[in-house]
Amino acid sequence: MLKNASVKMFFPRSLASTNGLRLFQRSIGSVNVLQTLRNRGLLAQVSEPESLLEQKLLNGDKIGLYCGADPTAKSLHLGNLLPLMVLLHFYIAGHDVYTVVGGATGQVGDPSGRSTERVALENSERLSNISKIQLQLRSFFERGLEYYNYKHKETSAKIGRAIHTNNNNWWSDMKMLDFLAMYGRHIRVNTMLSRDSVSSRLDGKDGIGFNEFTYQILQAYDFYHLNKTCDVTVQVGGNDQWGNITAGIDLIGRIGTKSKKEDHAFGLTVPLLTTSTGEKFGKSAGNAVFIDPQITTPFEMYQYFMRTTDEDVGKLLRTFTLLSNDFIEETIHSGSQNPKERSAQKLLAREVVDLVHGVGRGQDAETISEVLYGTRKLELRASDILRTFQDAGILIRCDRGLPLDQIIVHATGCSKSAARRKLKQGSIYIGPERTKVLEYSVDLESFYIDDRVLILRTGKQTCYVIEIN
Repeated sequence: MLKNASVKMFFPRSLASTNGLRLFQRSIGSVNVLQTLRNRGLLAQVSEPESLLEQKLLNGDKIGLYCGADPTAKSLHLGNLLPLMVLLHFYIAGHDVYTVVGGATGQVGDPSGRSTERVALENSERLSNISKIQLQLRSFFERGLEYYNYKHKETSAKIGRAIHTNNNNWWSDMKMLDFLAMYGRHIRVNTMLSRDSVSSRLDGKDGIGFNEFTYQILQAYDFYHLNKTCDVTVQVGGNDQWGNITAGIDLIGRIGTKSKKEDHAFGLTVPLLTTSTGEKFGKSAGNAVFIDPQITTPFEMYQYFMRTTDEDVGKLLRTFTLLSNDFIEETIHSGSQNPKERSAQKLLAREVVDLVHGVGRGQDAETISEVLYGTRKLELRASDILRTFQDAGILIRCDRGLPLDQIIVHATGCSKSAARRKLKQGSIYIGPERTKVLEYSVDLESFYIDDRVLILRTGKQTCYVIEIN
């Protein structure tokens, strides 16, 4: 478990007097989690009989849920977090959640949502991806619980269990003839052919390989295995997983669930999240926003959410935070009175970074943003600036006593002549007050923050934070 960071609670300035406990979704375990998901726009489809699952939740029955992720990349991205947010809501409401990395199924390839066959990964790359994604899944629930506990201090809700596994654990010893003999009779080819992930490929010129055609059977068996061994009765996935999920429900229905009292398994899907302009959420200039901080830094994630439009910010606050809907609406209303402050976007960016990367990292990212782009007077100590920029890996160090042109060369990588040209053109600004300088012989010490930090800007947008040694 991660240690709690020593940070303060930060809310939009206009709402600073609001009772902190009202800001957070309270008594989560006492409400119908399905209704919570509906209210937050996190529920697209629920398999029948939906009323039976809802009644089980209202009765206080504990259920087991799972979702899976194949190791097709080295990191999960923001789009992958939607089904994990569903599991997180159930987890903090006292239910047991399971994540499954597709160490076995990743070798085959899921055809869902694809018009062509996936390119097979080298075994070493696949194994590396498995290790990284397993760690990310574990960290998501550890940090999600940390985030929940930190802000929901007075809760007595019973947290469930989070279990993380790899489906290669049960597939590695399975022999094909044994599988066909035991389970083949329960699988209907006509049903397999009718599923969208298969039928859409059959209509294409390249068709579909037998490996991808059988993928739905493998995922169906995963659901059956987890039901039999762990009493998991609900699978969660994206809308494109509906066919694979119903394949598992069908297999369990034909063989029977672990519990003889209840002969039903269920599927939940999350909607495809798009922006108000119709673009697929989680893409930035054609690149996914990853949760691995080595690929997408917490500051870069913060900036991604800061660019959220006013039309989308409410939806994303409901989707990616545990803040109450009432508080989200208050924040949006307050922000509309002073749109230049972008208070709702700041809240969204802080909360998501805290959830994904750990409590306090959102405020660190906001500190970096204020230093780099803020228009208000900078009121930060050098120690705070140095810590946040060093953690973000964007701190520059220079020896004390260097003239300004050499510092510009060191920071930007330009030549000395280019540095002096920038000075003469008036494109160099230094210090927190953004003082324009035209000569390299300026007295720099008067611009240092606490005699340790120099802020250098080239033009209006590019900023460098320099530690003076």
